[in-house]
Amino acid sequence: MNRALNVDYGFPAHDTLYQVFETKAKTNPSDAAIEAPSREALDFWNLGKHINATIACLNEAGIGRNDRVALVLPNGPEMGAAFLAVGAAATCAPLNPGYRKSEFEFFLSDLNAKALLIQAGMDSPARDVAAERKIPIIELQPSLDDPAGVFSLRCGTRHTISHGGPAQPGDIALVLHTSGTTSRPKIVPLTHRNICTSAHNIGLTLDLSSKDRCLNVMPLFHIHGLIAGILSSLAAGGSTVCMSKFSAAGFFELLHQYKPSWYTAVPTIHQTLLSKLDEHRDQLENHRLRFIRSSSAALPPQVMADLEEAFGVPVLESYGMTEAAHQMASNPLPPLTRKPGSAGLAAGPEVAIMDEKGNLLPPGEKGEIVIQGDNITSGYEGNEQANAEAFTNGWFRTGDQGYLDNEGYLFITGRLKEIINRGGEKVSPREIDELLVEHPDVSQAVAFALPHPSLGEDIAAAVVLHEGANLTEAALRDYLFGKIADFKIPSQLLIVDMIPKGPTGKVQRIGLAEKFSDLLTRDHLAPESDLEKTIADIIKEVLGAENISMNDNFFALGGDSIRATQAAARIRATFQVELPIITLFRKPTVIELANEVAHLTENKGDDDIADILAELESMSDEDAERLLNELDDTGR
Repeated sequence: MNRALNVDYGFPAHDTLYQVFETKAKTNPSDAAIEAPSREALDFWNLGKHINATIACLNEAGIGRNDRVALVLPNGPEMGAAFLAVGAAATCAPLNPGYRKSEFEFFLSDLNAKALLIQAGMDSPARDVAAERKIPIIELQPSLDDPAGVFSLRCGTRHTISHGGPAQPGDIALVLHTSGTTSRPKIVPLTHRNICTSAHNIGLTLDLSSKDRCLNVMPLFHIHGLIAGILSSLAAGGSTVCMSKFSAAGFFELLHQYKPSWYTAVPTIHQTLLSKLDEHRDQLENHRLRFIRSSSAALPPQVMADLEEAFGVPVLESYGMTEAAHQMASNPLPPLTRKPGSAGLAAGPEVAIMDEKGNLLPPGEKGEIVIQGDNITSGYEGNEQANAEAFTNGWFRTGDQGYLDNEGYLFITGRLKEIINRGGEKVSPREIDELLVEHPDVSQAVAFALPHPSLGEDIAAAVVLHEGANLTEAALRDYLFGKIADFKIPSQLLIVDMIPKGPTGKVQRIGLAEKFSDLLTRDHLAPESDLEKTIADIIKEVLGAENISMNDNFFALGGDSIRATQAAARIRATFQVELPIITLFRKPTVIELANEVAHLTENKGDDDIADILAELESMSDEDAERLLNELDDTGR
């Protein structure tokens, strides 16, 4: 049995949203539940009343249990309260208010929404789509003179209803779509038992109580913000402060004003806060955070260390996904061990590693991460093929690759669909991300796959530098050598101002090659000197390419280790210099190779063999043997 976080701190689990707030209204009636700037706090008693009033209003409009209500609302306390209240009566389907018309057309149709709930006065193409599809529109009017989160609904015509009242444990509380990066998005239905179990698990993991206040910075159309930021806090009797829109300045202001005990965010938000620390040192003083939580994407160990140094509290990296109603594993609170780079211990569901044949693997062996438990969806809606692929022997296959260590800590090595297959060598882009972020001048980094004519896929990486840093692509490539195997070194390193992110702040790795296509295509620079022209001719001959530019990357043009061996051999024969093959990895452009050959020609008296031996000694045994075999094949 794998070690797991399974401590009960005394608050009960509930099976429905209604049960959660019915209980809190009785046991913690005057405690704050939802808070927001410039508003009175909404306590549990009045939140319970508000939920009952919303259930009655929706039922009068003919909307009841398992009827789908699409929510298009700005972030803030009303969105948080609407999720709880609508979910207690019907099925809540939150949508990103920033969607375009075509996206609303897809999602409203795919959901078969019975109503669209939208904020009064909000200009959105969702209104036109709903009207075209004859979907009733319910307007939400914030009650700004009342406590945070209170609203009124204009529910329209009265209708009879057959399934009214509070939802039951097996009813669908929430439907969300998968991100759909490589295929049509799939509908994930989550029951009341799924989401309440997950919220309870998070509360146990974080030792939440009525004394805790969460500063929620996540968007509330996303599972992370809904379950971790809102529901887990309230289910434990604590409160949540809802930001209308994330900004570093707004975060530090609310940190100072509300003195929250924790916040949860994706890594890019943590990195943004770190980059703005110097501007907000005064607001950081005397904060009352007892921990920081990170989820929804891998947290680089260096970012974790920087956060802990800046805030002086433990950072808990956790592992979640929509299909598990968010949390699956988490690093524990002290005094238990936090392992940087790990997703922690199983934190609710069972977690195991499975091979392609469905066999569970022992600690240390790498395979697909699988889970089972009461928080996990029973399957994608209307997609038998996806369900057949997703479930094996009762285990849900996450699509993530990883392993468990001997203490039960989970290490994620990459998303199976994102693993880069570089000529048969499997490369986890996450490993490259983490190494790049360890460089003192690097703020953010993401590695991604590039199409390659002979390797199938090649590796590129985009890097954002810290303000004021001055780092070249060549210096960054040199930094990586000796830290990872040569075949894992990105052939192209892009220094960029910003890395594109999805609406939740999460980097979407798939598709970056297309988004960075302009940067990956360099301006043509013709060779000028005889040396440059000769090297360009050699590269053209080896690769079968035409019109080589001085700044073209050998590997981006179709080079691989075999062709690198051929090119190095021809350059050595032509110029009578000792040019190690590894030079083409370190200096893959014509101009860099020309400069290196010029340098070697001027220093032919150096002991080249000693240099090569020293280079071999710095490599791993596996890399050295591979290089020696390549050298032997060339007759050296």
